[in-house]
Amino acid sequence: MLIGDILARNARMYGDEVALIERDPANNRRAEITWKEFDDQANRFANFLIAKGIKKGDKVIHLMMNCLEWLPVYFGILRTGAWAVPLNFRFSAQEIRLCAGIAEGMAMIFGEEFIDRVNQIKADLSTIKNYIFVGPDEIRPDYAQKYEDILERGSPVNPDVEIGIDDEAGLYFTSGTTGTPKPILLTHRNLEAACIVENRHHNQTHEDNFLCIPPLYHTGGKMHWFGNFIVGAKAVILKGVRPQWILEAISEEKVTVVFLLVPWAQDILVAIENGDVRLADYALDQWRLMHIGAQPVPPSLIKNWKRVFPHHDYDTNYGLSETTGPGCVHLGIENIHKVGAIGAPGFDWECQIVDEDRNPVPRGKTGELMVRGPGVMKEYYRNPEATASTLFKGWLLTGDMARMDEDGFIWLVDRKKDIIITGGENIFPVEIEDFLASNDKIQDAAVIGIPDERLGEIPAAIIKVKPGKAMSEDEVAQFCEQLPRYKRPRRVFFGDVPRNPTGKIEKPKLREIYGGGKESFLTG
Repeated sequence: MLIGDILARNARMYGDEVALIERDPANNRRAEITWKEFDDQANRFANFLIAKGIKKGDKVIHLMMNCLEWLPVYFGILRTGAWAVPLNFRFSAQEIRLCAGIAEGMAMIFGEEFIDRVNQIKADLSTIKNYIFVGPDEIRPDYAQKYEDILERGSPVNPDVEIGIDDEAGLYFTSGTTGTPKPILLTHRNLEAACIVENRHHNQTHEDNFLCIPPLYHTGGKMHWFGNFIVGAKAVILKGVRPQWILEAISEEKVTVVFLLVPWAQDILVAIENGDVRLADYALDQWRLMHIGAQPVPPSLIKNWKRVFPHHDYDTNYGLSETTGPGCVHLGIENIHKVGAIGAPGFDWECQIVDEDRNPVPRGKTGELMVRGPGVMKEYYRNPEATASTLFKGWLLTGDMARMDEDGFIWLVDRKKDIIITGGENIFPVEIEDFLASNDKIQDAAVIGIPDERLGEIPAAIIKVKPGKAMSEDEVAQFCEQLPRYKRPRRVFFGDVPRNPTGKIEKPKLREIYGGGKESFLTG
């Protein structure tokens, strides 16, 4: 079933019920729309685009921060038969130009945060004929049409464009943290599968309420919302990640399901530990599930979480944009005893651990994780070489090194490109990062390899200490004596651990910062 048809069904069945709530605590603002309003807005935008010449197979650039308009715009694009092309809100003007050029976008809708970036490159965007602006009219560029005018004047009737389940639906670009962003082409079947898998994993009913904090341009947050969407359950879009704001939203909106990234979960625990927030001030009894994905999850974090929130179900989700987001591997709320593993094959998915020749390796051995299922992308758009190196007889090579235990659970070892080779030994940074995270003074940690004349590479740790705590190089060295000697960080830096909007550590940035600067030496 097309996700556009699911929206239309929700509007018929639950038309007067609230579908989406936007909370903007920094500006003391709250807004909401019903399922009928959601559906009508999608139709109005779709009919506007069609009137402007947008047709099936065209591409529409979607460049907005999370807001109440984001999803109606996305569904409106899909209802024309065009491809939605959501872009990372951190992209520079030149990255936006590059992605829009690859997509050959015919129209662009953008928010007020992107005015300067769009102005810089507009002259280079030769294929884009129509610009739509979401934001205050007094700052709207004169070349862009006002989105509110489209909603006021457009027809709310479904355009009923003929769209097949295997037709292309979306072009999602990788984050760009490891080089030039790659365009991932997803189909309507991929999106439908994401709805089914997410709901199957987390058992959402019409009575649930999902708190959406991650960026909607990414497959992670949106595809987790799909589990609520398929049963017509409401969701809250929260602008901001302060622990107080998260807990207020859960309490006041009666949220039941929350998807967090590792830093946000850590910040909540630190705020509780430091007394910055008091759980007694919030109504949290209805909160049934907290789940995390997008990056490796330190087992110590979940141990601490369960100590503070003993009645929460917990799940870990693994996926990539190339698999239409999370779900190809998932821990399962019944498998809390396996915390640390990313899980087992998700609903309707298969997994293998393979060697360099794509042959399965024995259980317990490390290899590359390969997955097959209904969410595997169609291709890297206009990049046949990258497609051929990633897709293999229906399987997708993830680029993640993993092992499978005797019970069939998969343990993520590290990204293939992040392995550190020191003195002929392979070191997997995630293992050291998880160990460092177990120290009660450490809020976040990253491990990278930096060049060494004698050993080739040596592990270096970047450590963010919890607020109100102090830590010395000697303390780190003493703590790391529990590790095998070759795995101990040889250099330690104290500072922030940069993460992208989906929570992944930006290791290329760390290598650039710390590859040759001042550091503390630990010679173990």
